[in-house]
Amino acid sequence: MVQNGLMSSAEDVADQFLRVTKLYLPHVARLCLISTFLEDGIRMWFQWSEQKDYIESSWGCGAFLATIFVLMNLLGQLGGCILILSRNFVQYACFGLFGIIGLQTVAYSILWDPKFLMRNLALGGGLLLLLAESRSEGRSMFAGVPTMRESSPKQYMQLGGRVLLVLMFMTLLHFDANFLSILQNLVGTALIILVAIGFKTKLAALTLVVWLLIINVSFNAFWTIPTYKPMHDFLKYDFFQTTSVIGGLLLVVALGPGGVSMDEKKKEW
Repeated sequence: MVQNGLMSSAEDVADQFLRVTKLYLPHVARLCLISTFLEDGIRMWFQWSEQKDYIESSWGCGAFLATIFVLMNLLGQLGGCILILSRNFVQYACFGLFGIIGLQTVAYSILWDPKFLMRNLALGGGLLLLLAESRSEGRSMFAGVPTMRESSPKQYMQLGGRVLLVLMFMTLLHFDANFLSILQNLVGTALIILVAIGFKTKLAALTLVVWLLIINVSFNAFWTIPTYKPMHDFLKYDFFQTTSVIGGLLLVVALGPGGVSMDEKKKEW
């Protein structure tokens, strides 16, 4: 009874949060989601020579192809961010950013680094959720016209987005023997399972948002490190990638889990 009461109180708080923020939560979610692309695009501009030299030396592809790579990253990321924020050609922008993720995964050898690969996949999950949101907005233009049940592509995009998002939390698990680490792992694992299967989804996603915010500010405080130190860029990259996953989770909170979820099945039952 006590547990049910606590769960009901937590869900009431989450519902109240959604009522208060429903007008601007999707905007905040999109801004958070594209933050890593925005930061990386700007970094490509200010570190043009360093990025070009790195690709040229790593792949031996010559200055011309290295320049094309940096230019594609710069224009692709900044252009995609502008389109998403202005709500113009959002689906094309998402596909372009998917391409950037794939390109960087190969170019920076992320494919062989499980931690960074999972984070890139989580970022792709956020873009899938953004695609699902853009499909909803497209149908809302035909309000009042009878439609069939929510289309399967959108449902499965939301499912895929949720599952990929939780990969971020797999990189945060600490396999230490101390009590705090074990407790954090148990709570985190329970929450990511709830988000993945779509049970109590909004409450679980909102809890993960708060958890990630605390971790991000505590452990990725790049502004406390001098800019000339390599750790500054590493923490900055980590900070904005985590912020993007927070944006994806906020989209889950704003949109709900979709049709392929326990929450939706409960309504049918």
